[in-house]
Amino acid sequence: MGGDELSFIHDAFENNWIAPAGENLSGFEHDLVNYTGASHSAVLASGTAAIHLGLILLDVHPGDVVICQSLTFSASANPITYLGAEPVFVDSEHETWNMCPEALEEAVRDQLAKGKRVKAILPVHLYGMPAQMDRIMDISERYCIPVLEDAAEALGSHIDGKQCGTFGTFGVFSFNGNKIITTSGGGALVSDDEDLIRKSKFLATQAREPAPHYQHIEVGYNYRMSNIIAGIGRGQMRVLDERIRQRRANFEFYRGLLGSIDGITFQPEPEGYHSNRWLTTILVDPDVTGFTREDVRLSLAEDHIESRPVWKPMHQQPLYRKAKYYGNGISCKLFDQGLCLPSGSNLSGSERERITGVLQETILCNV
Repeated sequence: MGGDELSFIHDAFENNWIAPAGENLSGFEHDLVNYTGASHSAVLASGTAAIHLGLILLDVHPGDVVICQSLTFSASANPITYLGAEPVFVDSEHETWNMCPEALEEAVRDQLAKGKRVKAILPVHLYGMPAQMDRIMDISERYCIPVLEDAAEALGSHIDGKQCGTFGTFGVFSFNGNKIITTSGGGALVSDDEDLIRKSKFLATQAREPAPHYQHIEVGYNYRMSNIIAGIGRGQMRVLDERIRQRRANFEFYRGLLGSIDGITFQPEPEGYHSNRWLTTILVDPDVTGFTREDVRLSLAEDHIESRPVWKPMHQQPLYRKAKYYGNGISCKLFDQGLCLPSGSNLSGSERERITGVLQETILCNV
């Protein structure tokens, strides 16, 4: 926490605004608009809820196709199945580890040729690294398919100053407990389309019609963030830039420690791209290093230091084993060799020393 969160929460209690309405809710939305440059925002119960509503507002129905990045968390893909639509997964590229534009265009052409209704493209800014949005948006415009950006991990990341989440029709952010700022749980949908954001807020509050009694014409959802939670978000926005600085400092620490070792590489940051470095991730090539990603992970675990493999691609998940996939296996290689290192904003000097000792021992034992 940054320190100001409790003041906003106290204001909500003093003004008796506990339900999902109040100054904190509108204030948090205003803060997000000011920070990202998006014209409008709706703060919601989760990033998953934001993706779900975004897909609904893009007119996704049963039988439609949504083309989704394969190397991501399941929350990117699951809302597609909520709607009875068909997720079609696309491989990664080496430059950012995100949605491959060549594989994306192959998927679009092939699905359209098969008579499929391709309703949306869903790229993900993985671990805070922006995807190749110029090329993805070019494909979006040429084929008239809207883009819903999963920027859940990328608040504060940008390309030449343009914030992630503001390229497509919609952008999605997450404020889950592990994100760069948190409201304990929560998310947001942003867009330059005022009508779409207004409709998202309507759907998020059970689609209640403006009648003196409870009247409903459409299916609605209990997706609105509460005024209390939004107060935490307002306080967190005040420290977002500091959190980004801390996460990028973690990356520089690991690059200084491991950057000269043959066979260990980091998630790239192309020129003009600025990642919030939500997580620092590496690839360990066992043919060069003599040890594997799992050797490193297990060595850290022995000293009670948690690290994790990168996301398992969606097309390799049992849940989506029958889904169509376009690519040449880059995301599979990233999963086989990729490791997320401890990257908390509050990583202390003593914790860095512990990590250094384990990593140095693992490397020395295998050289």
